Amino acid sequence: MTDNHAAERARQLREEINRHNRLYYVLDQPEISDADYDLLMRELRDLEESNPELVSPDSPTHRVGAPPAEGFAEVEHPVPMLSLSNAFNDEELRAWHRRATALLDGAEFDMVCELKIDGLAVALTYRDGVLVHGATRGDGYRGEDVTRNLRTIRSIPLSVPAEAPRAFEVRGEVYFPRSQFDKLNEERAAQGLPTYANPRNTAAGSLRQLDSRITAQRPLDIFVYSLGYAEGGDLPNNHWDTLEMLASFGFRVNVHNAVCRTLEEVEAYYRQWLDGIERLDYAADGVVVKVNHLRYQDALGFVGREPRWATAYKFPATQVVTRLLDIGINVGRTGSLNPFAVLEPVDVNGAMVKLATLHNEDDIRRKDIRIGDWVVVERAGEVIPQVVGPVAERRTGEEREFAMPERCPVCGVPVVRTEGEAMTRCPNAACPAQLFELLKHFVSRGAMDVEGMGERLCLSLLEAGLVGDVADVYGITKEDLLPLERMAEKSADNIIAAIRRSKQRPLARVLFALGILHVGSEMAETLVSHYRNLWTLSRATKEQLSEIPGVGPRIAESIESYFQNEANRQVLRKLQRAEVRLVDDSPRELVERPLAGVQFVVTGRLAGLTRSQAEARIKELGGSVSSSVSRKTAYLVAGEEPGSKLDQARKLGTTLLDEAGFLEMISEA
Repeated sequence: MTDNHAAERARQLREEINRHNRLYYVLDQPEISDADYDLLMRELRDLEESNPELVSPDSPTHRVGAPPAEGFAEVEHPVPMLSLSNAFNDEELRAWHRRATALLDGAEFDMVCELKIDGLAVALTYRDGVLVHGATRGDGYRGEDVTRNLRTIRSIPLSVPAEAPRAFEVRGEVYFPRSQFDKLNEERAAQGLPTYANPRNTAAGSLRQLDSRITAQRPLDIFVYSLGYAEGGDLPNNHWDTLEMLASFGFRVNVHNAVCRTLEEVEAYYRQWLDGIERLDYAADGVVVKVNHLRYQDALGFVGREPRWATAYKFPATQVVTRLLDIGINVGRTGSLNPFAVLEPVDVNGAMVKLATLHNEDDIRRKDIRIGDWVVVERAGEVIPQVVGPVAERRTGEEREFAMPERCPVCGVPVVRTEGEAMTRCPNAACPAQLFELLKHFVSRGAMDVEGMGERLCLSLLEAGLVGDVADVYGITKEDLLPLERMAEKSADNIIAAIRRSKQRPLARVLFALGILHVGSEMAETLVSHYRNLWTLSRATKEQLSEIPGVGPRIAESIESYFQNEANRQVLRKLQRAEVRLVDDSPRELVERPLAGVQFVVTGRLAGLTRSQAEARIKELGGSVSSSVSRKTAYLVAGEEPGSKLDQARKLGTTLLDEAGFLEMISEA
């Protein structure tokens, strides 16, 4: 794959994975199976490993989940709640074991096997014997404060014995028991109410109720699976004894956990539950295998967003056959036309499946999926499935090949597909479908951050005709808001104040908020460092833009095309009249710092200072820090146990610094 194609495919994968993260973790409305999601992640990870220069700190391979949902206070996790690597067969499990063994210099180690409960991960913090707050995992670094709702779960202790550490955090999985889920659906059906799709989404939705009285009516339960951190007290030196300790404190620990001495015992445990999982009263989609000794866990450390000392051995996906009735189209924020499968409803493990995501036109062609086909539908875990492929021998000749529409199904404008891109797009920036997605992006936390303007309000504003483009946000008045559904006077005041505050966002945030194709938050920062005025940037040619390091031809062409569109220039004029900041007037240092323009990667354990302190010092001296080694990396600072980054640096000829050499460099700078 050429560099340009690899970069474009990586960008597409990041965009798609981030969208699915939001659907799964924030909206509880997944569109693809866990297995399909894992394939996307694996493809992106392979691309980044083959092309280290494509790795970016905001890549989904370095993060977990999605940002916290609106309506809850944010909680920052003191220790990140990271996710697990996956193994899908015995050989992949053995490969994980071989890597861990090699990193431990051939040492033998026990492993703890736990059923991978399909629920919602939470962190519970206790201080001085009392539960003080609980949070969802969120994006792994920040979650939602759902303390009041967690207090309604009777298996969560509100206090712990005096022998517990002074302050500690436990982590667990909240789930909805299958039997109680079936009972709830029976009651709703008898009342003429719509039934819920599956236990996992129902558990997540119950825990995210703004009214904890609703949560209290749901029979949620929890299994605790680890200690996040602890301050004070004598702690065990292995994971199994830690679980035993937590059980003695009153936490609910799964009785089916087991210590395995060998890999053969792990495989036997997996096969036991592969055949027996249906008899349990909760859903599980695999087995989590963890190195038992905590000293070995520390030595193995992490790679990207995943611990090397644990992996999830996934159960095979459930497959059924049903009829593909049609292929529909959704239009995304950037105008992408996203096909999805409309299925003849089919029951899969108690959930009625009607829809599945189809990635793009090429994927449909590759799988040779035709409208009217009998298709194999795969469902891994409690999520909406993927279409694996057709049952070709059942074709009658009446099936129809799919053709991407020539016009946008929403606005009717002719669609375009750029050579080298997988997605077909609607080029009409005023397309109502695009505008809805763009408006949500524009007011989101990472962009203009208009607090209180969530998805429901964005839709209401569009339906009321109050917003024709994103700049119209700054023309909204309190009188416009009050007639909208569920809008109180205090809420309207808060939203108007938030709109007013957003006018002072930095120029890079404004540029990112515009939603220009291929311009993410980091690219916006890069562009603003060269063009400190949005009007100046709008007049730049693609040739001029391509001269900026990191701006490739496709990005340059996208930026030029955006600003040549008169409707988009009109948006800029309206933003200017609204006094939104279109100029970067922040002071620039007159004296160039000694490490300006020099990129570092810090890896391994340093003796004299923490990695964070080293990175902070580099930035103070004008340098930049990356999480991965690429051709742009000038120096790799390697402490003890540097891992694979050292090998990559040697391959690329990157200058290596040990801790002494690094300290000497910064002392002279």
